[in-house]
Amino acid sequence: MSRSGRDPVKRVKTARGRTASSNRWLERQLNDPYVRQAKAEGYRSRAAYKLIELDEKFGILKGASRVVDLGIAPGGWAQVVRKLRPKAGIVGIDLLETEPIEGVTILQMDFMADEAPAALEAALDGAPDLVMSDMAANTVGHKQTDHLRTMGLVEAAAWFAIETLEQGGTFLAKVLAGGTDNDLLKLLKSHFKTVKHAKPPASRKGSSEWYVVAQGFKGHS
Repeated sequence: MSRSGRDPVKRVKTARGRTASSNRWLERQLNDPYVRQAKAEGYRSRAAYKLIELDEKFGILKGASRVVDLGIAPGGWAQVVRKLRPKAGIVGIDLLETEPIEGVTILQMDFMADEAPAALEAALDGAPDLVMSDMAANTVGHKQTDHLRTMGLVEAAAWFAIETLEQGGTFLAKVLAGGTDNDLLKLLKSHFKTVKHAKPPASRKGSSEWYVVAQGFKGHS
């Protein structure tokens, strides 16, 4: 610790073969209090604190008994649900391999595959009361394309929630700066009692991510 009581900022030496952007990322990780806290508390990623903070603000996990986690890897959100709602059934899906989590069913498959929604429902043994999505498309470096691809995933997640949620259920999803597109916002407002946007403190200030929280699913017409 320094005399001021703060941890001194860790600098990363440039290593052969490592780009400047890799160095910046590594430096940011080493100096990120959320990353340190996640390690100390056994969470797999700092993203766990985004869900914890959103839950504190909106009561997302209150009463949750069957949860779908879209884009589960590396598993931070599912860990939070297990800790705060230990009796809840949880099923997650991701293209990436995810280390097992006790009490969580993990499907390694593409959520956009035709068979994915039915596989999720079958694994959960009943209608979910919370569908949460931290999915983002792999970036190609073109801002507009990246935005469209990620919002396409959000829209697919929203439709999955609308088609499967139990009445009164909640849909939580990561969106990008500018929030939810008008058509999607209109869709959510027609199916949920409240739709709000939030940027939890754990979300890096420089990041373009926001979250949409849709609560009070009106049920299937």
